[in-house]
Amino acid sequence: MRENLSEAACRALRIALTEGRLQPGAPLPLRPMSRRFAISVTPMREAMLRLAGERALTIDARGAASVPVLTTAQVDEIMVLREDLEGRAAAQAADRATPGEIDALEAINDELVLRHGAGEIPEAVRLNTRFHLEACRLGGSPILSELVEGLWVRSGPLLWHSIDAHAPRWRPGPHRDLIAALRARDAEAARAAMAADAARWARGYRRYAAPAD
Repeated sequence: MRENLSEAACRALRIALTEGRLQPGAPLPLRPMSRRFAISVTPMREAMLRLAGERALTIDARGAASVPVLTTAQVDEIMVLREDLEGRAAAQAADRATPGEIDALEAINDELVLRHGAGEIPEAVRLNTRFHLEACRLGGSPILSELVEGLWVRSGPLLWHSIDAHAPRWRPGPHRDLIAALRARDAEAARAAMAADAARWARGYRRYAAPAD
Protein backbone atom coordinates (compact mmCIF):
# COMPACT_ATOMS: atom_id res chain seq x y z
CA MET A 1 0.00 0.00 0.00
CA ARG A 2 2.80 2.41 0.87
CA GLU A 3 4.38 1.90 -2.56
CA ASN A 4 1.06 2.76 -4.22
CA LEU A 5 0.67 5.90 -2.13
CA SER A 6 4.24 6.91 -2.89
CA GLU A 7 3.56 6.48 -6.61
CA ALA A 8 0.41 8.55 -6.28
CA ALA A 9 2.31 11.32 -4.48
CA CYS A 10 5.06 11.27 -7.08
CA ARG A 11 2.56 11.50 -9.92
CA ALA A 12 0.69 14.35 -8.23
CA LEU A 13 3.92 16.31 -7.80
CA ARG A 14 4.98 15.60 -11.37
CA ILE A 15 1.70 16.92 -12.72
CA ALA A 16 1.91 20.04 -10.55
CA LEU A 17 5.44 20.69 -11.81
CA THR A 18 4.61 20.18 -15.49
CA GLU A 19 1.58 22.47 -15.23
CA GLY A 20 3.48 25.34 -13.60
CA ARG A 21 1.57 25.07 -10.32
CA LEU A 22 4.75 25.03 -8.23
CA GLN A 23 6.88 28.16 -8.38
CA PRO A 24 10.65 28.00 -9.02
CA GLY A 25 12.48 28.45 -5.74
CA ALA A 26 9.37 27.78 -3.67
CA PRO A 27 9.85 25.74 -0.48
CA LEU A 28 7.75 22.59 -0.25
CA PRO A 29 7.18 21.97 3.47
CA LEU A 30 6.32 18.36 4.00
CA ARG A 31 3.17 18.53 6.10
CA PRO A 32 1.47 21.36 4.18
CA MET A 33 2.26 19.56 0.92
CA SER A 34 0.79 16.37 2.34
CA ARG A 35 -2.40 18.23 3.22
CA ARG A 36 -2.51 19.99 -0.15
CA PHE A 37 -2.42 16.70 -2.07
CA ALA A 38 -4.34 14.68 0.54
CA ILE A 39 -1.50 12.16 0.83
CA SER A 40 0.08 11.17 4.13
CA VAL A 41 3.51 12.37 5.19
CA THR A 42 5.58 9.22 4.64
CA PRO A 43 4.67 8.59 0.99
CA MET A 44 4.97 12.33 0.29
CA ARG A 45 8.49 12.31 1.73
CA GLU A 46 9.35 9.25 -0.38
CA ALA A 47 8.01 10.98 -3.49
CA MET A 48 10.04 14.12 -2.81
CA LEU A 49 13.20 12.09 -2.36
CA ARG A 50 12.54 10.24 -5.59
CA LEU A 51 12.00 13.49 -7.52
CA ALA A 52 15.12 14.95 -5.94
CA GLY A 53 17.01 11.96 -7.32
CA GLU A 54 15.69 12.92 -10.75
CA ARG A 55 16.71 16.57 -10.09
CA ALA A 56 13.13 17.70 -10.38
CA LEU A 57 13.29 18.89 -6.74
CA THR A 58 16.14 19.87 -4.45
CA ILE A 59 16.66 18.71 -0.87
CA ASP A 60 18.85 20.83 1.42
CA ALA A 61 21.05 19.70 4.30
CA ARG A 62 18.11 19.91 6.70
CA GLY A 63 16.02 17.66 4.46
CA ALA A 64 13.73 20.48 3.27
CA ALA A 65 12.49 20.23 -0.31
CA SER A 66 12.10 23.06 -2.78
CA VAL A 67 11.55 23.63 -6.50
CA PRO A 68 14.84 24.21 -8.34
CA VAL A 69 15.60 27.48 -10.10
CA LEU A 70 17.05 26.64 -13.51
CA THR A 71 19.96 28.57 -14.95
CA THR A 72 19.84 30.00 -18.46
CA ALA A 73 22.27 27.28 -19.56
CA GLN A 74 19.94 24.59 -18.23
CA VAL A 75 16.93 26.20 -19.87
CA ASP A 76 18.74 26.39 -23.20
CA GLU A 77 19.71 22.73 -23.02
CA ILE A 78 16.19 21.62 -22.04
CA MET A 79 14.60 23.60 -24.85
CA VAL A 80 16.97 22.19 -27.47
CA LEU A 81 16.14 18.70 -26.24
CA ARG A 82 12.43 19.45 -26.24
CA GLU A 83 12.53 20.66 -29.83
CA ASP A 84 14.40 17.55 -30.90
CA LEU A 85 12.47 14.93 -28.92
CA GLU A 86 9.00 16.40 -29.27
CA GLY A 87 9.61 16.91 -32.97
CA ARG A 88 10.72 13.30 -33.28
CA ALA A 89 7.64 12.06 -31.40
CA ALA A 90 5.35 14.17 -33.60
CA ALA A 91 6.92 12.73 -36.75
CA GLN A 92 6.29 9.23 -35.42
CA ALA A 93 2.72 10.17 -34.54
CA ALA A 94 2.10 11.19 -38.16
CA ASP A 95 2.73 7.57 -39.12
CA ARG A 96 0.92 5.91 -36.23
CA ALA A 97 -1.94 8.04 -34.85
CA THR A 98 -5.46 6.89 -35.64
CA PRO A 99 -8.15 9.35 -36.78
CA GLY A 100 -9.85 8.93 -33.40
CA GLU A 101 -6.65 9.76 -31.54
CA ILE A 102 -6.13 12.85 -33.69
CA ASP A 103 -9.73 13.89 -33.04
CA ALA A 104 -9.10 13.57 -29.28
CA LEU A 105 -5.94 15.68 -29.55
CA GLU A 106 -7.84 18.32 -31.49
CA ALA A 107 -10.53 18.34 -28.80
CA ILE A 108 -7.87 19.16 -26.20
CA ASN A 109 -6.68 22.05 -28.34
CA ASP A 110 -10.22 23.31 -28.92
CA GLU A 111 -10.78 23.37 -25.15
CA LEU A 112 -7.43 25.12 -24.71
CA VAL A 113 -8.43 27.84 -27.18
CA LEU A 114 -11.79 28.25 -25.43
CA ARG A 115 -10.23 28.55 -21.98
CA HIS A 116 -7.56 30.95 -23.19
CA GLY A 117 -10.16 33.14 -24.86
CA ALA A 118 -12.15 33.23 -21.61
CA GLY A 119 -9.07 34.37 -19.68
CA GLU A 120 -8.87 31.10 -17.72
CA ILE A 121 -5.10 31.04 -18.02
CA PRO A 122 -4.15 28.38 -15.43
CA GLU A 123 -6.57 25.94 -17.05
CA ALA A 124 -5.27 26.89 -20.50
CA VAL A 125 -1.72 26.18 -19.33
CA ARG A 126 -2.80 22.79 -17.96
CA LEU A 127 -4.38 21.92 -21.29
CA ASN A 128 -1.30 23.08 -23.19
CA THR A 129 0.84 20.71 -21.14
CA ARG A 130 -1.65 17.92 -21.76
CA PHE A 131 -1.68 18.65 -25.50
CA HIS A 132 2.10 18.34 -25.80
CA LEU A 133 2.44 15.22 -23.70
CA GLU A 134 -0.49 13.52 -25.41
CA ALA A 135 0.87 14.38 -28.86
CA CYS A 136 4.15 12.75 -27.89
CA ARG A 137 2.38 9.62 -26.64
CA LEU A 138 0.74 9.24 -30.05
CA GLY A 139 4.21 8.52 -31.42
CA GLY A 140 4.02 5.10 -29.77
CA SER A 141 7.48 5.24 -28.14
CA PRO A 142 7.03 4.97 -24.36
CA ILE A 143 10.68 5.68 -23.53
CA LEU A 144 10.67 8.77 -25.72
CA SER A 145 7.48 9.95 -24.01
CA GLU A 146 9.08 9.43 -20.60
CA LEU A 147 12.08 11.51 -21.64
CA VAL A 148 9.83 14.33 -22.86
CA GLU A 149 7.77 14.26 -19.67
CA GLY A 150 10.96 14.45 -17.63
CA LEU A 151 11.93 17.64 -19.46
CA TRP A 152 8.50 19.11 -18.78
CA VAL A 153 8.77 18.21 -15.10
CA ARG A 154 12.01 20.20 -14.89
CA SER A 155 10.97 23.19 -17.02
CA GLY A 156 7.26 23.37 -16.22
CA PRO A 157 7.64 25.49 -13.06
CA LEU A 158 8.86 28.37 -15.24
CA LEU A 159 5.30 28.60 -16.57
CA TRP A 160 4.44 30.13 -13.19
CA HIS A 161 6.32 33.27 -14.23
CA SER A 162 5.83 33.23 -17.97
CA ILE A 163 2.02 33.01 -17.93
CA ASP A 164 1.53 36.77 -17.54
CA ALA A 165 4.15 37.62 -20.15
CA HIS A 166 3.11 35.12 -22.82
CA ALA A 167 -0.43 33.89 -22.27
CA PRO A 168 -2.13 37.01 -23.70
CA ARG A 169 -0.05 36.67 -26.89
CA TRP A 170 -0.42 32.90 -27.25
CA ARG A 171 -1.72 31.76 -30.61
CA PRO A 172 -2.92 28.25 -31.53
CA GLY A 173 -1.35 28.24 -34.99
CA PRO A 174 1.43 25.68 -34.37
CA HIS A 175 -1.00 23.32 -32.63
CA ARG A 176 -3.36 23.52 -35.60
CA ASP A 177 -0.43 23.03 -37.97
CA LEU A 178 0.49 19.89 -36.05
CA ILE A 179 -3.04 18.50 -36.19
CA ALA A 180 -3.24 19.17 -39.93
CA ALA A 181 0.11 17.44 -40.45
CA LEU A 182 -1.04 14.41 -38.46
CA ARG A 183 -4.20 14.14 -40.56
CA ALA A 184 -2.12 14.43 -43.75
CA ARG A 185 0.37 11.79 -42.52
CA ASP A 186 3.11 14.35 -43.16
CA ALA A 187 5.89 13.42 -40.73
CA GLU A 188 8.22 16.30 -41.57
CA ALA A 189 5.46 18.90 -41.28
CA ALA A 190 4.46 17.39 -37.92
CA ARG A 191 8.06 17.52 -36.73
CA ALA A 192 8.42 21.14 -37.81
CA ALA A 193 5.15 22.25 -36.18
CA MET A 194 5.96 20.67 -32.84
CA ALA A 195 9.55 21.91 -32.83
CA ALA A 196 8.38 25.43 -33.71
CA ASP A 197 5.88 25.41 -30.86
CA ALA A 198 8.56 24.32 -28.38
CA ALA A 199 11.05 26.87 -29.70
CA ARG A 200 8.75 29.87 -29.37
CA TRP A 201 8.67 29.46 -25.59
CA ALA A 202 12.45 29.40 -25.20
CA ARG A 203 12.92 33.18 -24.94
CA GLY A 204 10.21 33.48 -22.30
CA TYR A 205 11.66 30.65 -20.26
CA ARG A 206 15.15 32.20 -20.35
CA ARG A 207 13.81 35.50 -19.03
CA TYR A 208 12.92 33.93 -15.71
CA ALA A 209 15.92 31.66 -15.31
CA ALA A 210 18.85 32.31 -13.01
CA PRO A 211 22.11 33.57 -14.58
CA ALA A 212 24.31 30.82 -16.02
CA ASP A 213 26.99 29.49 -13.70
